[in-house]
Amino acid sequence: MNHLARTLFLAWLLPTCSCSVGPGERTAPLPPVSDNPGVPDARDSADHAPAFPTVDNPDATSAADNATQMTSYVKGAGHDYGVMTVSFATDRNLLPGPAGNPKFGADRSGRFTYGTCEVSIPRDHRLGAMESPSILRLEFRPDPDKHVVLLSTRIEDKQRFFADIKTRVRASGNHSTFLFVHGYNVSFEDAARRTAQIAYDLGFGGVPVFYSWPSQDKTVNYMVDEQTIEWAEPHLEAFLDDYLTASGADNVYIIAHSMGNRALTRALGALLKEKPQLAARIGEVILAAPDIDAEVFRTQLVPQMTGAKRPITLYASSKDRALMASGAFHGSPRAGEAGKSIVVVAGIETIDATNRSTDLISHSYYGDNDSILSDMFYMVRGRQAKDRFGLTPQQVPDGQYWVFSR
Repeated sequence: MNHLARTLFLAWLLPTCSCSVGPGERTAPLPPVSDNPGVPDARDSADHAPAFPTVDNPDATSAADNATQMTSYVKGAGHDYGVMTVSFATDRNLLPGPAGNPKFGADRSGRFTYGTCEVSIPRDHRLGAMESPSILRLEFRPDPDKHVVLLSTRIEDKQRFFADIKTRVRASGNHSTFLFVHGYNVSFEDAARRTAQIAYDLGFGGVPVFYSWPSQDKTVNYMVDEQTIEWAEPHLEAFLDDYLTASGADNVYIIAHSMGNRALTRALGALLKEKPQLAARIGEVILAAPDIDAEVFRTQLVPQMTGAKRPITLYASSKDRALMASGAFHGSPRAGEAGKSIVVVAGIETIDATNRSTDLISHSYYGDNDSILSDMFYMVRGRQAKDRFGLTPQQVPDGQYWVFSR
C-alpha cells in the first residue's frame, strides 16, 4: 500500500479518532438502569448530579461527596452548570491569545508548560457524553449550560503547579489523582474536556491531570503524530517522575488512550526500572485501545511494566475500526484489538469490550460508554475484574481474560 493510498485509507476509516464528540454527534442511548446497576442513568437524576453509583452501594457515598466537593457550580444570571478544575502539563507550543487565557497549538515546544483549566459540565450532562455544539440543533458556539466547554486556562510555574496539586490532593477525601494521556488526532482543548468529563463521570474525588503532547489534531496527519509521540516519550517519562514524586498522592491512577499508550508504556517501564520505589504510588494503569504492535507489546513492553507488580488493565475490542486501520497500515495486529489477536499475558487483566463498542468507529468507548465507566469506577476503588459487575471469564491457552456480558 503506497503512501497516498495509506493516507486515504486512514482518512476513510478514522474520521472521528479524536476523543471529541463533534458537532451533531451523540453517544449511544444509555441502557436501562437494571442493565447496569452500578451507575444510574443521568436522565433519571433529579438534579443531574455526577452519575456514579447510588447510596444503595455503601462504598459509593463518599465518592459522590468527594466529586461534589471537587466541582464548583455556577448558578444565577441565567446560568446553571458545574465547573471542573483539571491540571495539565504540555510540550505543545504556546500561541498568542487573549490575556489570561492562553492557547496551545500542534507544534513541538522545547519546554513544558504547566497550569490548570476550568471546564464546564452542563446540568443535564449525560453519562459518557462530551456535549458539543450541533448545527442540527442550531447551536453555533459552545454554551457551558449545554456543552462541555474549556472555559479558561491558567499557566503556572513548575513549583507552584506541583504545590497546587499536592494541596488539592490533601484536601480530597481519598488523597488520589489520575493522569490522562490522550491519543492521536486530539487537540489540547479536547484533552482538557475529556479529562474533566471522565473525572466527573467517575465521581473521582481526587485531582484530575492530563499530559497533552503535540498531536496535529488532523485525521490525515497520522504519520506525523506517530513521529511526535516518539519524540514526546522522554518528556512524558520526566513528567511522570515529577508527578509520582511530588503529587503527594497515596494512589495515582494512569489512563492512556490509543497512540498515547506508546509513550506511556515505554516511559513508565523505563522510569520504574530506574526508580522501582515509585511503583508503590501507582494504584492502577489503564491501557485503553492501545495502538501498539501486539507482539512488541507482549514481548517487550509488558515485562517492563509488570515487573513493578502494580495493577494493569487493558481494554480491547474487535469492533475498533481505528485499530483495524492501524493494523492494516502497519501490517500487524494492535494490542487494543480483541478477537483472535487479543493479548492475554500474565500480570495484565485484559477486558474484551467488544459488546460495549456501539458507535461507528468504536475507538473512544473508554470515555463514552457507561458500562466501561462503571467498570473503571470500581476498578479505581480497588476491585479486581473477578469482583466487578458484568464481566465473564474466558479461558484461552495463554491464560484468562474477561468479557462484558451481553
